[in-house]
Amino acid sequence: MLSSKMENSSDEYRIQSFDFDTQMLLKTALKDPSSVNLEKVSSIIVDQSLKDQVFSKEAGRICYTIVQAEAKQSNGNVFRRNLLNRLQQEFKDREETRTRSLQEWVCYVTFICNIFDYLKVNNMPMVALVHPVYDCLMRLAQPDALMNEEEVDCLVLQLHRIGEQLEKVNSQRMDELFFLLRDGFLLQEGLSSMARLLLLEILEFRAGGWLLSSTAHKYYYSEIAE
Repeated sequence: MLSSKMENSSDEYRIQSFDFDTQMLLKTALKDPSSVNLEKVSSIIVDQSLKDQVFSKEAGRICYTIVQAEAKQSNGNVFRRNLLNRLQQEFKDREETRTRSLQEWVCYVTFICNIFDYLKVNNMPMVALVHPVYDCLMRLAQPDALMNEEEVDCLVLQLHRIGEQLEKVNSQRMDELFFLLRDGFLLQEGLSSMARLLLLEILEFRAGGWLLSSTAHKYYYSEIAE
């Protein structure tokens, strides 16, 4: 049984954007997962995450709650298995997605990073997600992506959120990613001033042990606010 606080907080999960029947399905899945079709639930969550940037940032919490509830209720992992299958399928098509819709691509990266952040096995990140997450972030660090502020913004937000965790599970790939970012910052022509600022900020953020000094924070965030 989930605590009543959790039961009453379905609205916190930003599911108001769905039609009534879907809202009821998700609310039931959060409380009583074995009574609903969890494959359908995972599809609904992924589909919405790919088109709604706000939801893609929240979806990890919803998935975490359903995974926990299912494990408690029946020791099952139907939802998690379907979710990972779908993430894998979308991952294979990522380049087509990026070409078709930059927004959908950015939503996908946000979503997979969100899932990486929330879904743990024995308090450790899920191994199956480590390389796909790195591959997505590496793609955002390529020269053509650094020309898009939307992609740079997405990259920096994800690194703020999960960079430290990712580095702990594979520091070599984080080094490779930051070589790309440093080269992009130093060598790439035509970057917008906002993209430069974001790249410099994330380079300093990691150099400071995934923390920003208060002076640096003031500098970057007053610039961004202006």
